[in-house]
Amino acid sequence: MLDLAPDLTQAAGWMPMVFLVVMGLAMLAYVVLDGYDLGVGVLMNRASEDDKDSMIASIGPFWDANETWLVLGVGILLTVFPMAHGVILGSLYLPVAMMLIGLMLRGVAFDFRVKARAALKPLWNRIFFAGSVLASWSQGYMLGSLITGFDDGGWVIAFNAVIGAALVSAYCLLGAGWLIIKSEGELQLQAVRWARASLFFTMAGIAAISVATPLVSQNIFDKWFVFPNIVLLLPIPVATAVLFWVIHRSLQRLPTRLAQGNEYGAWVPFGATIGVFVLAFYGLAYSLFPWLVIDRITIWQAAISPESMGIILVGAAVVLPMIIGYTVFAYRVFWGKSTALKY
Repeated sequence: MLDLAPDLTQAAGWMPMVFLVVMGLAMLAYVVLDGYDLGVGVLMNRASEDDKDSMIASIGPFWDANETWLVLGVGILLTVFPMAHGVILGSLYLPVAMMLIGLMLRGVAFDFRVKARAALKPLWNRIFFAGSVLASWSQGYMLGSLITGFDDGGWVIAFNAVIGAALVSAYCLLGAGWLIIKSEGELQLQAVRWARASLFFTMAGIAAISVATPLVSQNIFDKWFVFPNIVLLLPIPVATAVLFWVIHRSLQRLPTRLAQGNEYGAWVPFGATIGVFVLAFYGLAYSLFPWLVIDRITIWQAAISPESMGIILVGAAVVLPMIIGYTVFAYRVFWGKSTALKY
């Protein structure tokens, strides 16, 4: 493997790594936090009219703020790594545009469905669902493109499309887990069934990513499959498999407990799914580091001058605690079960 890191005692060496960590954690926070409310939006199409208000209420105080993490992550990519930003966004112009359209549809539908006449409310519900599917699938397609090095071959496009569908399923699993925590009665039991239906395809998507990632680059292959790395990294796929088993086992047991009014274990599917996302993120980050574009652009090649990074770092040090503080405060204030448009 190549040693691509400059002198890490110099600002030009360590500062790009700091921003990479902040950007990566911001994107992970977005995938988890906005992932569950995107999943709730996708699941709305399967819910009864009476349950849709309760589903919207479960994400109402959080969904808009969750997207702040996406803005932070993309903002760092744009300001600190402009060379990589140009290559990545240039290659992903269409799926990025589709994602933004989906997010805009969600935002408009979220507000209008509350104010619309009864006859038009189903239309806005369908638009909210369509926006959620479009945004989720586009993000999965972009993930597939990142893994395959932004290739544009026919099989690669098909792979990216499948990963897009798998991410929609994974978001549904997260959203169903969130509803198990936030809802009651028949909706809660229905959320368990939705989680079961989403589990297998989520597993298949993570397996596909795990297989494809080492095959696109010899450097990535060597990171995973050269001794002793293969032994040291074995706990990652093993832990992921264990978490999937925990989710499956919990979803088998929950209906009986919930029918008896016993909430014990209601947190398990959501928490274990977050664990799967964290492990998948760690594996992907390990595979890609230090590349922002596989085998083409490293974080040090893409970074701006140390002086400019220093100014941005001061701003990030002020903004990041504010975002974290507001997020924690919002979840604390609006915690507990949700009912139809009441928190």
